[in-house]
Amino acid sequence: MMQSGIPLCNTCGEQVGLDANEEVFVACHECNFPVCKTCFDLDIKEGRKACLRCSTPYDDENSLADDETKVSGTRSAMAAHLDNSQDIGIHARHVSNVSAVDSELNDEYGNPIWKNRVESWKDKKDKKSKKKKGAPKEEKVAQIPPEQQMTENHSPDAAEPLSTIIPLPPNKITPYRVVIIMRLIILALFFHYRVTNPVDSAYGLWLTSIICEIWFAFSWVLDQFPKWYPVNRTTFTDRLSARYEREGEPSELAAVDFFVSTVDPLKEPPLITANTVLSILAVDYPVDKVSCYVSDDGAAMLTFESLAETSEFARKWVPFCKKFSIEPRAPEFYFSQKIDYLKDKVQPSFVKERRAMKRDYEEFKVRMNALVAKAQKTPEDGWTMQDGTPWPGNNSRDHPGMIQVFLGHSGAYDIEGNELPRLVYVSREKRPGYPHHKKAGAENALVRVSAVLTNAPYILNLDCDHYVNNSQAIREAMCFLMDPQVGREVCFVQFPQRFDGIDRSDRYANRNTVFFDVNMKGLDGIQGPVYVGTGCCFNRQALYGYGPHSMPSLSKASSSSCSWCGCCSCCCPSKKPSKDLSEAYRDTKREELDAAIFNLREIDNYDEYERSMLISQTSFEKTFGLSSVFIESTLMENGGVAESSNPSTLIKEAIHVISCGYEEKTAWGKEIGWIYGSITEDILTGFKMHCRGWRSIYCMPLRPAFKGSAPINLSDRLHQVLRWALGSVEIFLSRHCPLWYGFAGGRLKWLQRLAYINTIVYPFTSLPLVAYCTIPAICLLTGKFIIPTLSNLASALFLGLFMSIIVTSVLELRWSGVSIEDIWRNEQFWVIGGVSAHLFAVFQGFLKMLAGIDTNFTVTSKQAEDADFGELYMIKWTTLLIPPTTLLIVNMVGIVAGFSDALNKGYEAWGPLFGKVFFAFWVILHLYPFLKGLMGRQNRTPTIVVLWSVLLASVFSLVWVKINPFVTKVDSSALTQSCISIDC
Repeated sequence: MMQSGIPLCNTCGEQVGLDANEEVFVACHECNFPVCKTCFDLDIKEGRKACLRCSTPYDDENSLADDETKVSGTRSAMAAHLDNSQDIGIHARHVSNVSAVDSELNDEYGNPIWKNRVESWKDKKDKKSKKKKGAPKEEKVAQIPPEQQMTENHSPDAAEPLSTIIPLPPNKITPYRVVIIMRLIILALFFHYRVTNPVDSAYGLWLTSIICEIWFAFSWVLDQFPKWYPVNRTTFTDRLSARYEREGEPSELAAVDFFVSTVDPLKEPPLITANTVLSILAVDYPVDKVSCYVSDDGAAMLTFESLAETSEFARKWVPFCKKFSIEPRAPEFYFSQKIDYLKDKVQPSFVKERRAMKRDYEEFKVRMNALVAKAQKTPEDGWTMQDGTPWPGNNSRDHPGMIQVFLGHSGAYDIEGNELPRLVYVSREKRPGYPHHKKAGAENALVRVSAVLTNAPYILNLDCDHYVNNSQAIREAMCFLMDPQVGREVCFVQFPQRFDGIDRSDRYANRNTVFFDVNMKGLDGIQGPVYVGTGCCFNRQALYGYGPHSMPSLSKASSSSCSWCGCCSCCCPSKKPSKDLSEAYRDTKREELDAAIFNLREIDNYDEYERSMLISQTSFEKTFGLSSVFIESTLMENGGVAESSNPSTLIKEAIHVISCGYEEKTAWGKEIGWIYGSITEDILTGFKMHCRGWRSIYCMPLRPAFKGSAPINLSDRLHQVLRWALGSVEIFLSRHCPLWYGFAGGRLKWLQRLAYINTIVYPFTSLPLVAYCTIPAICLLTGKFIIPTLSNLASALFLGLFMSIIVTSVLELRWSGVSIEDIWRNEQFWVIGGVSAHLFAVFQGFLKMLAGIDTNFTVTSKQAEDADFGELYMIKWTTLLIPPTTLLIVNMVGIVAGFSDALNKGYEAWGPLFGKVFFAFWVILHLYPFLKGLMGRQNRTPTIVVLWSVLLASVFSLVWVKINPFVTKVDSSALTQSCISIDC
């Protein structure tokens, strides 16, 4: 019977036992790595005389009874600093606080650390085989640290769900689906009419219009049908608290690691990043369950120093937020609210403390501004720390890895003496010649660092400009992730993006309301929303490439089918060896079953030979890299680190896992973590998870969980859309294209696949869209048209098509709650982005993927003069403005030419002119926000006035010339006679 309190051996799984002094056996006094006496003696016998975790040599005299800890002389500066809890976060700008060392990959004998563990497993094969049948399950439970074991709550609330799905009422969803089907039928009849009634006089224009319309219909299908099952969800945070936060007991809520990524502090203001960090540190969640990791991918000393200032201000700000329960908990946005801040406040000291806190924040802003001003000009010799040593990141492309722990359980406390959440600065190593993969690479580095230092089971990533607007947001996510009925299948919980600082009319559809409130709700009813890059809470196990717990087993027949034809052995004959050879091979590979990477539950139906073949190719080492500490963390489903872990050892290991060569020959960026291969790594990462059988959840609390900033300037907005579209083109041209990837397992639902196909083909709509917007101008200039004379049937089809489009939009308004203005703005910017950014993305994507040519578009700006939304009226010239500007000019010239032609031809020409002019006005109306942004304010003259003035002036000028009111008409016959009467 196992004794409680004695740790288990990490090699064989049994208790480490007692030494001669009746004390717990300790093999390594440096890190207290639990190894039993039997395994220790076997390691010494086979020549492995160093600890498997920290590589510290064992004592030659084997003085295991000596309790004095021996400190390694090679400990990093950061590790030494961690032992002095009073210095952390106080002298944060001293160079001694920055760890920039290289971790050893091998032990003193040159053997990889993880391979030592595997060898030990092999040596214990006979020992394991003698264990009782039920022992493994008991050991598996016992291996979970006490703080990770969630005791069962037998209260009545334990059986209640933490969330529920609220389906749309039938009176809203049924008419919506009926109209969609009717619209499909009308589309089929419409195309039958269009194809069977060509326009011989304008055959080229007619054929072009048919191709464009078919593509538009295909795009509509891809966008419409993933909205077939929209759902709403409700969470019960009170039940979550009742189940996992019982009074008088430690909180059993799961820990969460926050990731905040930044690159250039001169483009991403440190004050904005500081507000994001402060809002994270002040969330309504147990402080020992929250850790914030800030990735500085530019290795900027400005970011490091601003984070030091932020950690100091957090000691005042966090207790103030929790004492008065203020929202939001980002000080810049809290103090700038134009609301009654005394509402619901009953504590007399609130006003006094709020004024004092506002003064402290203004002083904090001044210090931050001073740091930014100082960083505007880099010294010739580079930046230096306060102790005179050079800043390790002076060369942003060639520097060591750096880690600084500012706050935490061993760091500074707040002004009231309470513990603060951890705050960790991370800058991964960069060297010339190594790929770094931009944001995706930085996020993967944070995954590994956090796994080594805190290893929370859940990860929430935010952009540096997205602050926590709802302090209960983590609890909202936990209602799904910690729900026993739901959470085991959820890979991530995605929150909608909400933005501050956008003009009231949302001229360029910056809020993306239609996408976040319509499309994402529809996906939530299928397999879940797509990952949009920020405001997302991940299950860490899903990032490691594991499948969900309830994943159905793959049958051997389906798994052995040919990857090309999908059949069995008809075209790919089996090469399985004979039974005797199979048994011999199985015996030699049996000990490697513990080294499986992906979910072994999916190969339960394989025989042992097939298992060993799969596992031999997917060992931990080849997948996760050479770090025993990190690999151990991936096996801990409930997260956490061992209590016996030495902080100095963990910091050294954390530095090792962010080295520039760590990911070489591993599955990072290919199968695990954030996926590489596209600048929109978010789409790829979520797509891979859904292909493995996971589902995601869309969480829309009444108070928005997170808020960020969006570019309101036309050129900046187009460049943002260009980047998204370029990422979609890159995915389309990669092996991860949803058109052909992920069919083998059959775990991605078809409607979900349609949604992913839509996310990667929408940029190609720009080609038919540009052609279609050019057709009305050509028709007006040439006098031809793409539609023949309409019959009664054709008129009914056109009318039915327009009515179905309108009714579909109205019914979407009913169940989604978005406004007509939101839908219209979305429609307008679909055209604006389609004829500019999407068009450039298609050509740039093909040049980049096929020819290796990377094209960049430069933007030059002029200073705005308007204080209110001044950036909205900035004029920034960029190449992206050329195509829509050309379309506007061509269509306006076409309208003028059309009226001129009608005036010359007489009354019978006005009928056909109406259809052409309507078509041209459709284009101009959709491009009107672009024209407004292009013209700016023009001394506050509304753009619509300028536009109509030009058009009406042109038309009336033509009419004036046609009428000629001040020129006397001369009779031509009289003139002829007068000429004849002249005697020449």
